[in-house]
Amino acid sequence: MFNHNEVDEREYLVEVQVKLRTAFERIDLRITDYYNEILETKRYIYENLAQFDAAEKAANRIAVYESVTFGEEAIKERERLQKLMMSPYFGRIDFSDTKGEAVLYIGIHGFTDDLAAHPTIFDWRAPISSMFYDFETGPAFYTAPEGVIKGMLQLKRQYRIRQGQMEYMIESSLNIDDEILQKELSRNSDNKMKSIVASIQREQNAIIRNEAARVLIIQGAAGSGKTSIALHRVAFLLYRFKKTLTAKNIMIISPNKVFSNYISNVLPELGEENIAEMHIEDIAEDLLGRQYQYETFYMQVEKLLEAENAEAISRIRFKSTNQFVEQLQSYLEYADDNYFVPVGLELGDFHVSKKELLFEYHAHKRLPIKKRLRKIADNLIGRYKRKTSKKVDVATARQIRTLILKLYRFSKSISLYQEFYHYINQEAMFCLVGKKTLEFCDVYPLIYVKMYFEGGEQNYEMIQHLLVDEMQDYTPIEYAVLAKLFSCKMTILGDSHQSVNPYSSSTAEEIKPYFVGCEGMELLRSYRSTIEITCFTQKILENKKLIPIERHGKEPTVTICNTEHEQFHKIRNLICAFKQSEYVSLGILCKSQKQARLLFEHIHTISQGVHLLDFGSSEFKEGIVVTSVHMSKGLEFDQVIVPDASEDHFCTELDRSLLYIACTRAMHQLDLTCVGKKTKWTVVNDNSPVSLTGCDYSRS
Repeated sequence: MFNHNEVDEREYLVEVQVKLRTAFERIDLRITDYYNEILETKRYIYENLAQFDAAEKAANRIAVYESVTFGEEAIKERERLQKLMMSPYFGRIDFSDTKGEAVLYIGIHGFTDDLAAHPTIFDWRAPISSMFYDFETGPAFYTAPEGVIKGMLQLKRQYRIRQGQMEYMIESSLNIDDEILQKELSRNSDNKMKSIVASIQREQNAIIRNEAARVLIIQGAAGSGKTSIALHRVAFLLYRFKKTLTAKNIMIISPNKVFSNYISNVLPELGEENIAEMHIEDIAEDLLGRQYQYETFYMQVEKLLEAENAEAISRIRFKSTNQFVEQLQSYLEYADDNYFVPVGLELGDFHVSKKELLFEYHAHKRLPIKKRLRKIADNLIGRYKRKTSKKVDVATARQIRTLILKLYRFSKSISLYQEFYHYINQEAMFCLVGKKTLEFCDVYPLIYVKMYFEGGEQNYEMIQHLLVDEMQDYTPIEYAVLAKLFSCKMTILGDSHQSVNPYSSSTAEEIKPYFVGCEGMELLRSYRSTIEITCFTQKILENKKLIPIERHGKEPTVTICNTEHEQFHKIRNLICAFKQSEYVSLGILCKSQKQARLLFEHIHTISQGVHLLDFGSSEFKEGIVVTSVHMSKGLEFDQVIVPDASEDHFCTELDRSLLYIACTRAMHQLDLTCVGKKTKWTVVNDNSPVSLTGCDYSRS
């Protein structure tokens, strides 16, 4: 048996590192050669430029370009080798089939020694590497270009190698969710999301390697690793389709800039460039420009937190259904057939009948209304020129265009949109915020109408794959717009239990009608929180499908205080205890951004290293963070404090959803404080730890 025991494995690790170091030194010399070549070619061009003809200039430009390109690729390869020298591999499988037995070491990147016939290290994304994630020892198979290869997995080992040193090796005939996974989950959080290639689970691997689905919708429980898995899926697709797909062809719609920064380490760790990111408001700004003023989603949620407005909630609910999209589409089809009212036109000897105009209107049905009307006008101008044999002056051309545009009932998208509510006898469902500001729930319906009426000027044809994170926070009408803007493949992910506005949340089933070739997958196992925290959060908002990993820790606490001063003193004590602990990150998560700002003003005067995150922030900060629950979406902390968890502050369905999100951010420790009666969504006794009675762990 190759490398029979741990002593053999440690010796082999040294051998591999020697090979990696040799390859690193070789490519380092090659980079120096490329650099010198570029300098020499540039010097030659500078000294002889006057004597060059066009062909020589072009040839030298190509030479410089090629040297730069090869040099950049060599630098990327050197970076990969640097990472491998620190941690060459994390797994090993011994696989036998009809061709014989192969020993495969699996790492974050592949590596082949120039003198070896086979790879020394296999990339985790390679087809054969999938068996490491999908099978225990015994019968196994993988899908190769030539078809399905079946055989036996004779051995499976897992390693932790850091800074070139093997910390441990585990011989495993079981799944990765045993000893290695427990070690990984018990670690403290980092300041940013990390790659998880060493602990990918079988169900996660199926999502990562799914090539067939045109649109893959991932419903993932809190802490299931859905965002990380989606990013690993991107890395896999970039590896699988490296000849046709680059990072420039992929984009993610993320909840905010802080979250974008939080996940920015994952792809570079996997050897890939970061992808472009946008926010849903960015798309609205691109399509509406400064033509309209409107609320953002964040402003909508903050307003609802300050005061529950039954009428506003009714409008939000009304515009957050599939039925609303169907009604709006039906109205636009009606408008298309009825709002163009042609009349016969006469300009001197030039006549155009009503019938001719109607024919032209329907002949260009594929165009948005305004472009269709301009097309009709341009055609008439051409006919006028041919009929009269006269040059069409500016005034006549303008007159024809004006006459045609007036044949449509409305001249602006907003007017056409407002008429929709009269058409469905629901005038009360449209309401401006102030004089000229749209409610957020009207932004995407208006964009949908505008795309029909004026067209969408933004071109996203370069995007071949779109990631949509926090899918539950986007309404069906927003997905209807995305479906019109992006014709590419998509990965859509989120959790219907984690909506920051349950009045407008979407489920996977509500999203599917807008995309052809949809496939749904679920991630039910939660890895983030201890079993005690999971039990606590399940009592706030139950997810019956959730399967917790049985990792134990401190029991959550709810501390009831008599005064605000007493509560602040409790929070200060929790901060002091955190600073003396081994924890790395503490999230103090307030119901609203306004509350977060007020609390921060008090805390940062008595404690250093405290950071406030708001929707203007662009970077995730390590250490102690004060922010709103809305801003904390997708983040995780070693310890979480939820202040003001009282019956007065957390009493509505929106509050319940926010409390659930806040508590599910905690990995190891969760503490809630309040003044007066605690919220009904918590199940502990006053000032006492959570009871685990009634918590069912039979599935864990």
